[in-house]
Amino acid sequence: MSDGPVQDGRANPPLMTQKPRLSFWQIWNMSFGFFGIQFGWGLQMGNMSSIYEYLGASESQLPLLWLAAPLTGLVVQPIIGHMSDRTWGPLGRRRPYFLVGAILASIALFFMPKSGTLWMAAGLLWILDASANISMEPFRAFVADLLPDEQRTVGFAMQSVFIGAGAVIASKLPGWLADWGVGNTTGPGHPIPETVHWAFSAGAVVFLLCVLWTIATTREYPPEDLEALRRKKAEGFGEIFTALRQMPTRMKQLAAVQFFTWMALFCMWIFFSVAVARNIMGATDTSGDLYKQGIKIANDCFATYNFVAFLAAMAFLWIGRHVRAKWIHVVSLLLGGIGLASVGVIKDPTLLLVAFVGVGIAWASILSMPYAMLSHALPPDRMGVYMGIFNFFIVIPQILVAIILSRLMENFPQVNRLSAVVFGGVCMILAALLTLRVGDRHE
Repeated sequence: MSDGPVQDGRANPPLMTQKPRLSFWQIWNMSFGFFGIQFGWGLQMGNMSSIYEYLGASESQLPLLWLAAPLTGLVVQPIIGHMSDRTWGPLGRRRPYFLVGAILASIALFFMPKSGTLWMAAGLLWILDASANISMEPFRAFVADLLPDEQRTVGFAMQSVFIGAGAVIASKLPGWLADWGVGNTTGPGHPIPETVHWAFSAGAVVFLLCVLWTIATTREYPPEDLEALRRKKAEGFGEIFTALRQMPTRMKQLAAVQFFTWMALFCMWIFFSVAVARNIMGATDTSGDLYKQGIKIANDCFATYNFVAFLAAMAFLWIGRHVRAKWIHVVSLLLGGIGLASVGVIKDPTLLLVAFVGVGIAWASILSMPYAMLSHALPPDRMGVYMGIFNFFIVIPQILVAIILSRLMENFPQVNRLSAVVFGGVCMILAALLTLRVGDRHE
């Protein structure tokens, strides 16, 4: 009899109430798909603002052009979570969504750098974000489905390891391609550098193959009561609103933490790359070498924080066995907030790498500890829908940032790319303080 999700695809695991502990390699395989997902996200985070500026976007347009990510997450994740809670078929419960999302996201990645107009790039970003959300949302519930309570912190930390590794390579890839002789110039007829074309094509392949690996190597537990599953299917999407009204106390506490955390991250993702190029390096247009040098420095910073996140996530695999997720998260967010806020006073671009060490520690915790704290408080039959609803408190602050900052930048010249990044650091410090309010596991 199997002791967990089967790795060779020969049989489904048995029905059981108590989930068995899984081996390191079983947790590795079930998390490996996140490497591909984050490879795609990493390319997007490091390059979309510069792609928009290459295609003629102004500073105040950037937040609105980035609205695709939070708006698609707001709609897609709770719906996919609700549907995956009620799905069972040859591929299981969550894996059908991994597959569909990976195929669509890979197509969007391939065509993104071929955009000839600003609105084509914006449209492809909508497709990419919706597709990546279809793949990503069930992965959170996947860990909670397959791992016993005492291994969930380790499971979410393993996801963070792959997220960090995928994002490091994605952030560095355009620069590596330039070093290997791939063209990095822009001009009439080719507004987006060839390095970006090749990097996004590689991302499309990696995204799909990594998700396929998890699908092929990890089986899911079948429902213990198929009749109950059929009854749940008949509930309709109104169950999302019922679950929202019945949200557990700890989830409400974590919602405030997530709100300010993701406000900070969104400011960083939208503005940091172009802030380095424009405000720190002093570039005045996108065609000059100074602008491209600034974007490269920013990508190195993104690679640094993702590499540090990779190392921190591996450390969390051990630390999580001895220290509560709450305290890991408090310290990590403080380090990240201080690092991000310090960008406002750094004049030497090389010191930015030091500041982003703290951001990397925070990122590793953001990707794992809130979910470890949350999963213990959720009923198993609503795991997917609650993970989707939890995403509300990730995407709503991003929507607010996009709308408010675009208006402020349009009307107040003193509100610029760099001040938006510093504001993000302040928000992350506030999130750390709010984490102190989160109750312990048994409260």
